[in-house]
Amino acid sequence: MKILITGGTGYLGSVLVEHLLGSGHDVVALTRSPESAAKATRAGARPLPGSLTDTALLERAAAQADAVVHTAVDYAGGDDAVTAEAAAVEALTRGAGKAGTGTPFVYTSTNLVYGLDPAHPRDEDAELPVPGLVPSKLAGERLVREAAGLNGVVIRASLVYGRGGSPLLTGLIGAATRSGTATYIGSGANAWTPVHADDLARLYLKVLERPVTGIYNAAGPGQFTFRELAEAIADLTGTTATSITAEQAESAMGTMAALLQASARTPSRKARETFGWSTSGPALLDDVRSGSYQAVHP
Repeated sequence: MKILITGGTGYLGSVLVEHLLGSGHDVVALTRSPESAAKATRAGARPLPGSLTDTALLERAAAQADAVVHTAVDYAGGDDAVTAEAAAVEALTRGAGKAGTGTPFVYTSTNLVYGLDPAHPRDEDAELPVPGLVPSKLAGERLVREAAGLNGVVIRASLVYGRGGSPLLTGLIGAATRSGTATYIGSGANAWTPVHADDLARLYLKVLERPVTGIYNAAGPGQFTFRELAEAIADLTGTTATSITAEQAESAMGTMAALLQASARTPSRKARETFGWSTSGPALLDDVRSGSYQAVHP
């Protein structure tokens, strides 16, 4: 298939491009700069110079593709981010839906749409808090679900890790290196269920091969607590894992402190049963201690 991908030179996108090309697909990657275009070319994809604000370009490119994958993610920003995401997704879905033949369209969302309340249901049918932590993703999800003429699939990914990447993990590793302390908040017992980048890419491949319209969580079977993560980072960086108070965290991290105190256990049975998806990547804590994150902190 000829597949148009946004965010194809980013963290998740570059892993996905590798898997798509390895499966014999023709990949066209939207690129915002000459550097990104060069990176896409080196990977084996065909660069399409432009940005998510070029809605006419997005519509034309999506109309010419056999499938579209939107991996570009902006977790920050307010109304401007919502407006920009909505305009880009509208253009992409409009172009992909022109043929009226059920073009596969995979939209990358996040489990953050469920919010930070540990009591809130996290199954795909749960009512979501509005405007929520990432209103741009809520807007994008809605547009994909309502679009005509395509097979729209929304992937709500958990924390993505592996290949030495993930802004959250590399940020925490960098902070520990600079300060000499790997911190966790309070008891650090709050737990997340992450997903390895290669496992997530394999889910996208299965979706593209046999798209089934709907919303799917994507998380691995294992979980980690933030105390365990701090201890793994301490082992990697030769520092000490230390608890800080919620007040200290808020003073040092601002709004990020609330996220790092939350629990996010996300079930993925629907994706496993629908697509026959399974995971095989290394556990996050092992990858941090002795795997790909050694490249971040040799």
